Amino acid sequence: QVQLVESGGGLVQAGGSLRLSCAASGNIFSIGTMGWYRQAPGKQRELVAGIDSSTNYADFVKGRFTISRDNAKNTVYLQMNSLKPEDTAVYYCNAFVVTRGKGSSAYWGQGTQVTVSS
Repeated sequence: QVQLVESGGGLVQAGGSLRLSCAASGNIFSIGTMGWYRQAPGKQRELVAGIDSSTNYADFVKGRFTISRDNAKNTVYLQMNSLKPEDTAVYYCNAFVVTRGKGSSAYWGQGTQVTVSS
């Protein structure tokens, strides 16, 4: 079994910053691509940023958000600067995990709420 646990969400004013963390634990042999998605009320879940050997970002966060990872800690981070009210959403961590003896699959965290006030 693999668990992803996010932290760092909260309420912030427009222009402020937050840092999200997502730690993976459990039956992990290796982790491939890790990423952050978000889902606002009434909208579909969308990719925010991903990281493996390189990084990629959605156009709406380029220049404001930075994704990074610490492989020794099986943790991925999302530094969010210059936040806007439209960034308000539940943010989900995703990781492609190769387990020991149980195959590989994509796993999701439980989500963390980010609310940006105007």
